[in-house]
Amino acid sequence: MNDAVQSTPPWATFASGVLVVAVLYWAQAVLVPFALAILLTFVLTPPVSWLERWVGRVPAVLVTVTLVFATLGLAGWALSRQTDELTSNLPEYRANIREKIADVRGASKGGAVEKIQETLEGIRTDLGASAPEGTVSRPVVVTSTPSTGFSGFTWLGPIVGPLGTAGLVAALVIFMLLERRDLRDRLIGLIGGGRLATTTRAFDEAAQRVSRQLLMQSLVSVLWGAMALIALHLLHVPYALVFATLGAALRFIPYLGPIVGAGAPVLVSLAALDGWVGPLSVVAFFIALELFTNLVLETVLYAGAVGVSQVALLMSVAFWTWLWGPLGLLMASPLTVCLVVIGKHVPGLAFIGTLMADSGVLAPDTGYYQRLLARDQGEAAEMIDRHIAVGPPDSVFDALMVPALGYAERDRIEERLSPDEEAAIIEATRELLADVAEARRLQPVATSPAEPTSPSPGDASTVRPPAPAPLDVLGYAVGGPADEVALAMLAQVCADLPLRIEITRTRLQPAELIAAVRGGGFSVVCFADLPPSPSSKTRYFVKRLRAALPDVHIAVGRWGPPVLADEGGEALLSAGASHLASTLIDSRDYLGRLSVVTPS
Repeated sequence: MNDAVQSTPPWATFASGVLVVAVLYWAQAVLVPFALAILLTFVLTPPVSWLERWVGRVPAVLVTVTLVFATLGLAGWALSRQTDELTSNLPEYRANIREKIADVRGASKGGAVEKIQETLEGIRTDLGASAPEGTVSRPVVVTSTPSTGFSGFTWLGPIVGPLGTAGLVAALVIFMLLERRDLRDRLIGLIGGGRLATTTRAFDEAAQRVSRQLLMQSLVSVLWGAMALIALHLLHVPYALVFATLGAALRFIPYLGPIVGAGAPVLVSLAALDGWVGPLSVVAFFIALELFTNLVLETVLYAGAVGVSQVALLMSVAFWTWLWGPLGLLMASPLTVCLVVIGKHVPGLAFIGTLMADSGVLAPDTGYYQRLLARDQGEAAEMIDRHIAVGPPDSVFDALMVPALGYAERDRIEERLSPDEEAAIIEATRELLADVAEARRLQPVATSPAEPTSPSPGDASTVRPPAPAPLDVLGYAVGGPADEVALAMLAQVCADLPLRIEITRTRLQPAELIAAVRGGGFSVVCFADLPPSPSSKTRYFVKRLRAALPDVHIAVGRWGPPVLADEGGEALLSAGASHLASTLIDSRDYLGRLSVVTPS
């Protein structure tokens, strides 16, 4: 006997997560350069692949890596030189700084700021006066210890760590680019196993998303830097090239980078420019530039590039910054993209994709049903209005309203929903149906340009054909109120057809239904029986009606989403049903054909 597969206990999952976070934290000296090298490999793979067709793999890798790291090194060196020069020139701006401080102090005199300052000064005076008498301050003795060892090379201390990390990253990037195909095959063989197609798609999607995200971020940063350079030069801000380059580079850091990139030139403009017009102009420019970047550039270029929700990205930024510091902040976005891709393709980690992806978590019909469960009829009506606005109005029934009735019946059968709660959902759907009728009535009706013009009343030569008599249809709800509401939806969908649908709202026995069809002269009977309820009762009605009235057309509506479909269709058709439909649109099309061929 095979043992049932037991799910992982919650405490084991929690312990595994804690262990992973601990390993990521304590091994960051190795993992941070490794992760940074992987991301750079993703970015550099396209140019290396293009270049190696001309010069071979090894020269292509060496040339590309050398150019990238040389460019980064030169940019860092130039930025440090310009920063030193800016620092040495700060004393020249002392007069401007003093003048602006005096302006601020003058503006605060006589106001709330001055009162707060006086209060704080009084508290500080009282604290100083309350010191015990006789207290003697002891002098601090400072001793110097003679330096030993290589004292001339103490300046190397602060840069040994960053240089070592950069060298490790460069070496990893070179070998990963040289052996990228072998590494890819090894990872697929290790992780893929019997899921070769899924693993391959995951690798391809991760590489595509990360490369696209970094490419779009680079394009946005270049455009931002170009506009900032031109504006700062025109506003006479010193070192415009430095601040434009620094701001463009800082945009790779989510959230915090743009603030720092715009704050630095604003502070320098306060010190370097005379008066307040120049600094305020710089502030206004960066506000306008940030709005343009966020609302235009990022909206156009980032569409579908990241695939991560903003809340999830913010939480990820906080997590990776806490875990790995500034480098974690820099790598937060691409690492989050990789996590979302893993959650999409690995079944055990699907919750990551659900929590972090920017795609809709709930399907439209599920979201609509959830709003009805929460008794939020207003938002449910908004969902209906949005669907009608972007799609055919008649499709709203099959897309949202009918599935909700089926889901409510399923949950009631499985005892996840009480009969009263199901009745509340049915009643809310009945009320929303009236709103849908009004919304559909207000929709503009398209007329064909080739439609013939109506003849004038005095035109005796034109004889208009008589309008066909409407086809009489009897609608019978097999299961109860939910099926009655579904039949009312069918009546709305068929409003533009020559049909007269009469819905029976009382429970009838088969003999009583046969008598009603005969007495009313109905040529079509439409049964509404929403799944997941069994179709046995409907099958019995169809069989009795077919035996008594062989010329009557019998349409059965098992309307509902595919997830609720069952295997009873063949049995209904064998019992004598003329047509079986799973959507209201299908039933409408069938009744429309009958209205044309069936004589009145």
